[in-house]
Amino acid sequence: MVNITKLETGHYRIPLPVPLTDSTHGVMTAFEIITAHVTDADNMVGVGYTYTTGHNGGAIANILVNEFPDIVVGEDADLIERLWQKVWWGVHYGGRGGPTVLAQSALDMALWDLKAKRAKLPLWKLLGGHDPAVPCYAGGIDLELSVKDLLKQTDGNLEKGFRAIKCKVGRESMSEDVERVAGMRKHLGDDFPLMVDANMKWTADEAIRRARAFQQYNLVWLEEPVIPDDVEGHVRVMRDGGVPIATGENFRTLWEFKQMIASGGVSYPEPDVTNCGGITPFMKIAHLAEAFNLSVTSHGAHDVTVHLLAAVPNRSYLEAHGFGLDSYIAEPLQIKDGKAIAPDRPGHGIEFDWKGLEALRV
Repeated sequence: MVNITKLETGHYRIPLPVPLTDSTHGVMTAFEIITAHVTDADNMVGVGYTYTTGHNGGAIANILVNEFPDIVVGEDADLIERLWQKVWWGVHYGGRGGPTVLAQSALDMALWDLKAKRAKLPLWKLLGGHDPAVPCYAGGIDLELSVKDLLKQTDGNLEKGFRAIKCKVGRESMSEDVERVAGMRKHLGDDFPLMVDANMKWTADEAIRRARAFQQYNLVWLEEPVIPDDVEGHVRVMRDGGVPIATGENFRTLWEFKQMIASGGVSYPEPDVTNCGGITPFMKIAHLAEAFNLSVTSHGAHDVTVHLLAAVPNRSYLEAHGFGLDSYIAEPLQIKDGKAIAPDRPGHGIEFDWKGLEALRV
C-alpha cells in the first residue's frame, strides 16, 4: 500500500499557432490545459491533464485543488477503481458532468500514470497490451479554410506521415460542404480514408440530407451530425443517412455510451479520455464497444490515448491534433506510415516543459 500524500494542479493558457474554427465553437485562439499531479509516499509523481477550448478551465482547476484532495489524500494510490468510485459519488450531487468530470479525468489519468511508473511499464502494456502501432488520422479544425487552403493543409499532413485525414463540415449551405468533401476526395483518391466532422451543427433532418449528399464520397464516417443529447436523432441519421456515424467526444459517462450504442445510433464510439472520466471509464467504453462488435476511435489527448487504443483489439483510428501542446512536450507523438507509435517509456511517457508552461500559467 502506497498512500497518496499530495494532489496539486496547474492551469495554463496555450495560444494556438493558427486560429482554429468549427461549426459550434467558432474561432478558437487558445486552449486551456489543466494538469493534475498526484504524489505518493515514495515521492513518485503521476501526471494527468484535461483541456478546454478556451473557457471554464478555472472551474476545473478549482475542483482539483479545493474539492478532490479531501477525498483522495491518504488513500492507496493503486486502488484506482475504488478511488474513481469514491470521487464520483463524493461529488456526484454537484457534479456528474461539466467541469467536475473533466477534473476527475485528469486525476484518473495521473493515477494510471503513477501506477504504470511504479510497475516500470508503459501504460499500454499495463492496460493489457495489444499492438503499439495504432492507425491514426490528422484531425483538421479547418471549417473556414477555402478548398484551396484545405488541400494545402492536407498535403502538409501527408508529408507528416498521415494516411487518413478528417476535415470539418457544417458550412451554411450544403453545396459548400459538398464542394469541400468532393475536393478532398478528388485530391486524395478513391480509397484514401477520409472522415468529416460536423461538430453537432444540424438537426436530424438536415444531417440526413447532408449525409445522403456525402454518400458518393466513400467516407469512413460522419462525426457528430447532431447534438449528443439526441439519441433518437443519431439513430435516424444512421438509419436514413447512409453514412457511418462517429460520436461521443461530448459524452461524459459510460452510461451515455451504453445508451447510444444499445440504441444503434453510432458506428464508431468516440470517447475523449480528458472528459469521459479518465482512463478507467475509457477502457470500459472500449470493451463495451467490442461487445457490440464496434470499433472504437478517440478524441483529443492523442499522446495519452495512443496507449489506450494500443491496449485494445477493436481500435479503429486515433485522432491526432495537439492543440499547441506539442510545443511543450519533450517527445511528441511519433507517426510512421500512417500509424502512431505508443512509447515504451514508463507511464504515459509525456515529459512536459514545465518551465515553458509556467510562463503561460493562469
